Amino acid sequence: MTPRLLIIGCGDVGLRVLKLLSGRWRVLALTSSSARSAELRAAGAVPLVGNLDEPSTLARLAGLADLVLHLAPPARDGATDERTRHLLAALARRPPAALVYASTTGVYGDCGGDFIDETRALNPATDRAMRRVDAEAQLRAFGRRHGTRISLLRIPGIYARDREGGHPRERLARGTPVLRREDDVYTNHIHADDLAHACLLALLRGLPQRAVNVCDDSQLLMGDYFDLAADLGALPRPARITRAEAGETMSAMQLSFWSESRRLVNTRLKRELRLSLRYPTPREGL
Repeated sequence: MTPRLLIIGCGDVGLRVLKLLSGRWRVLALTSSSARSAELRAAGAVPLVGNLDEPSTLARLAGLADLVLHLAPPARDGATDERTRHLLAALARRPPAALVYASTTGVYGDCGGDFIDETRALNPATDRAMRRVDAEAQLRAFGRRHGTRISLLRIPGIYARDREGGHPRERLARGTPVLRREDDVYTNHIHADDLAHACLLALLRGLPQRAVNVCDDSQLLMGDYFDLAADLGALPRPARITRAEAGETMSAMQLSFWSESRRLVNTRLKRELRLSLRYPTPREGL
C-alpha cells in the first residue's frame, strides 16, 4: 500500500522531502496560507489550509495519514509549545503509526565543548529551547499513550547554497564579526538535503520514542566555519572580537548562540537510521 504522509510546516525542508519522494507517496501538507497552495501542488502535495494556533481548523487531520512529519516551530513566546499540543489533540482521534518531529540541539544547552550523544541530560537555557523540550515531552507521552512511533530529530544549524538565509555568505557580506579563538564555541551543522533524507529515514526506520542527533561529521569552532565559508567563496574573513566586545554590540539572540558550545555525536543517525551523509562536512556542502 502506498504510504500516506502528512507534513506539518512544509517549508524549505518539507519541499526537499517532497523532491526526494518524487510522487511515490501520497502526501498532504498543512499550510496556514492558501496562497501557498499552488506551490505545494506543484511540489507534489495536496494542500490543506489550517492553522496550528487555531485548533478548530485542525479537526480533519485525524486519520488522513499513517505517517506525520512535524516541521513547524513553536510560537515565538511562552514556556510551552501550544502548537504541538493542538496538533496532537487533533491527531489523537485516529493516531498515526509514526510521527517524526524536527527539534533542536538547543535542548542540551551549553555543554562546555564536550562531545555529547542523545543520552545527555537536557538543559535548555533559552525560552525557545524550553518550548522544544516541552514539545518533545508532549510527543513522547503521545507515543506511549497511543502506540505511535515517535522520532525526535535534534537538529543544529541548517545550511545549503539554495536555502534562503541558510548560507553564511549573507552574514559575511554584512561584515558581522565572530569571536576570537580563545572565546569561541563549537557549533554543529547539517546540510538541508541530508536533513530531508534523515526525515524520510526516521519515518521508515526510527525506533519508538527515540531521539537522534541529525548533524554532519564536522567539529568546527564557529569562527572556523565562517572562515571556511569565506575562503570557499573568495570573500574576506570576518573580523575577530572578544566576548566582552560582543556583549556591547550583539543582540541577545546572537549572544545566546555564542554562549553554547557542544560537539554532537551522530552514531544513532548512521547506525539506526543508516543515513549516508551526502555532505559529511561544510567543506563539501558549501
